Amino acid sequence: MTTPAPHLVGNFAPVVDELTSHDLPVTGSVPRGLTGWYLRNGPNPHEAASAHWFLGSGMVHGVRLEAGRATSYRNRWVRNSTFTDDAMVYDELGNRDLTAGASNTSVVRHAGRVLALSESTLPYLLTPELDTAGAHDFGGKLRTAMTAHPKTCPTTGELHFFGCGMLTAPYLTYHRTNAAGELTVSRDITGVGSTMMHDFALTAEHVVFMDLPVVFDVERAISGLPMPYRWDPSYAARLGVLRRDDPHGEVRWFDIDPCYVFHVPNAHDEGDGIVLSVIRYPELWRTDSGEAYPVASLWRWTVNLTTGKVTEEQLDDRNTEFPRIDDRLAGLDARHVHTVVAASHPRHDPVPGALLRYDMHTGSVTEHTFGPGRIPSEAAFAPADDRPGGEGWLMTFVYDASTDKSDLVIVDAGDLGAPPVATIHLPQRVPYGFHGSWLPDPGTRVGDVGRR
Repeated sequence: MTTPAPHLVGNFAPVVDELTSHDLPVTGSVPRGLTGWYLRNGPNPHEAASAHWFLGSGMVHGVRLEAGRATSYRNRWVRNSTFTDDAMVYDELGNRDLTAGASNTSVVRHAGRVLALSESTLPYLLTPELDTAGAHDFGGKLRTAMTAHPKTCPTTGELHFFGCGMLTAPYLTYHRTNAAGELTVSRDITGVGSTMMHDFALTAEHVVFMDLPVVFDVERAISGLPMPYRWDPSYAARLGVLRRDDPHGEVRWFDIDPCYVFHVPNAHDEGDGIVLSVIRYPELWRTDSGEAYPVASLWRWTVNLTTGKVTEEQLDDRNTEFPRIDDRLAGLDARHVHTVVAASHPRHDPVPGALLRYDMHTGSVTEHTFGPGRIPSEAAFAPADDRPGGEGWLMTFVYDASTDKSDLVIVDAGDLGAPPVATIHLPQRVPYGFHGSWLPDPGTRVGDVGRR
């Protein structure tokens, strides 16, 4: 008898039903001003099998909130060309199909469009009912894949992102849209290898790329390994800095200690430099590509643009991931970073689930624990007022091993030690996944949300 892979059992296993359920039961009180959707994307292989956790077909889970009620839950697969037609990212001749991939990593909204994202594909448009409306290539202008971690500038409304290639140079292309969602900048960045670039950083004045020593290995790909990347100690780790006011200008490179970073909480300009917060791994996939995950913790990098040096500082030693901020402060000096303590990969042992709130100004950390057998996912921030960085809530799907179901839990971001404000009980479990967003209805005034 074959033992199922770790990413196909427990709460990593896919769910098989697409449901629509109404009038969800709630313990506590949903804040009355929260009207919109909480959406989260993650892998959910539609044939109940995949070679790696990262490769399962994307499924978006959504909970609808309206004026103090949890009115519905809905989950739908992202029906991209791989899902519908078994399309491959690369064919036998090496030709790339930008509509093919998993579409399983994040879901965001920009210029009125809701996009399901993963870094191997074009974005896919979702309807308000979470049905798939097709690939979105920005009117034929986007000719690369799109990162799952685009950044929206809160000042200009521009969307910044990048696309990566694996087989042929250029391996990195920087893109920018205006606030209306029209692609206005696409420029190739030369001198970069075929590395696994998952995230980047944005400030008011700069874009920062992370060129790190996890590289594409064609021999692994040919041999059929599900994750064709490996640690390369000979590949230098560095940060590339591009001025936003000169998007086709010089990219300056700054050496850092070897490491890997999946996620950047935020970055901002400060004096003659740039300050980044990152969730840093000391290395990744040195001996067992796609499976071995060392401890990741919160670090600060300070780039001195005058001296060319980067100061690297560990802020905490706790194993944590999936950082989020108040997105209205993206690229600015956001005081608080929220992260998750949980089993972040199927080969990690379960740990007591918690949310952490880091005060980046004082260094203090507060914690919300969920109790035995209750494991949270990434927590998105929902504002309670019009002040960026002000009061608000954290929303996270929490799996309960005792019931084999999941809840959407809402906690007060400013009082993590308090019990949850609301626990919304879902009709089925939500498998562990990746990234999501709180999407208030268009026209909703944040100041109307209130504390209750």
